Amino acid sequence: MVGSAGTFGYIRVMATVLEKQAKRWTYEEYYRLDDDQRHEIIDGNLLMTPAPDTWHQDWSREISMLLVTHVKRHQLGKVFIAPVDVVLDPENTVQPDLVFIASANLGIVQRRAIFGTPDLLVELISPTSVRRDRYEKRELYARFGVKEYWIGDPANKSLEILTLREGRYDLHRAAEIQGKLTSLLLQGLEFDLKEIQ
Repeated sequence: MVGSAGTFGYIRVMATVLEKQAKRWTYEEYYRLDDDQRHEIIDGNLLMTPAPDTWHQDWSREISMLLVTHVKRHQLGKVFIAPVDVVLDPENTVQPDLVFIASANLGIVQRRAIFGTPDLLVELISPTSVRRDRYEKRELYARFGVKEYWIGDPANKSLEILTLREGRYDLHRAAEIQGKLTSLLLQGLEFDLKEIQ
């Protein structure tokens, strides 16, 4: 009997562990977390995001200055810089490196977070985020209708600009180390990749 109880005890512990792993997180639960860590939720799964390295910070600053200058000059909307929560739906909350919201969509911006689909998102990948940014977030952002998605890779000095067409992203422009890049969404924006390094 002791062996049986021990086995059942083990099964109960395993069931509890599996139950915890299967928990579906929502933005409201995430918002109430009492810690200073950066988190995201993708399809109900709570993920921790480590602090970015200095190359990442450098690229983020340069791209943000480029976007903010262009967006302000042409009064196109607003640019937000991480950390900022983008709540796509109750089970999908992300913290992209840069977020652009067009003037017509500024109603999704609230004091606590951005609730809805931004027009353009920028993610700068690091060794720990390659899979998430290149695959999971690419699929997620396409599913929610983000019109343009930029993937920057500071370590390899490359930047890809993807445009949403018929529910999937097509490569619009890409450069490595140097090369002209343009945005279909932000008309008139043209820069050389070497300007942000």
